[in-house]
Amino acid sequence: MLRILILLILCSVSALAQDQHESMLPDVSYPYLEKLIEVAKANYPKVKAYNARISVANTAIEKAKRGYFDALSFSYLYSPRNTTTIVNPNLLNGYQFGLLLNLGAVLQKPILLKQAREEQKVAVHEKEAFDLNLEADVKQRYFTYMQQQALLRIKRQALLDVESMLKQVRYKYEKGEETLESYNKVLVMFSDHNQGKIIAEGDVLNAKARLEELLGEKLENIKVN
Repeated sequence: MLRILILLILCSVSALAQDQHESMLPDVSYPYLEKLIEVAKANYPKVKAYNARISVANTAIEKAKRGYFDALSFSYLYSPRNTTTIVNPNLLNGYQFGLLLNLGAVLQKPILLKQAREEQKVAVHEKEAFDLNLEADVKQRYFTYMQQQALLRIKRQALLDVESMLKQVRYKYEKGEETLESYNKVLVMFSDHNQGKIIAEGDVLNAKARLEELLGEKLENIKVN
């Protein structure tokens, strides 16, 4: 019983030492992170929606600029040369042209143009704010993904340590040098660590899926040039 207790203590110390030496920081690649942000801004549907909104606002500005010509109206009147007009005998023969200016429409155009420009500014600022939020989300999910990978390595190493200890205890149990109680305790410990590894694997996959949700692509397809 004392021997198995010593083995359990050694296993715990080994796992603790592994925790202290394991780090996610060496795995973090900031050039790769910048590439992920670039891909997210190119693929994420809401980014495309904001770009479309800016395009619509720009079109509204151009439409407002051209709207000045809408205040002008052109008209003409044709009177045959061999026709005498009884109603208006002073009417000149041939074509007569006219250009009318709607003063009210002209005065309204600067207001409409200013409104279109302000709406374009709002669309641009909303896009800038969303880009900042998207960049922060990509960073957070990338760091979480790196963290989960580091934790998975710890779980795998701890499982290997317990597996090695289990082999030793099983060998001694089969030789009659260890009790069934001690053997069962190591079996339970091995099962717990194996379960912890499986949970950690799921956490890695979930973190990867959440990151890829923002990217619109698989991580395997994204490379740094």
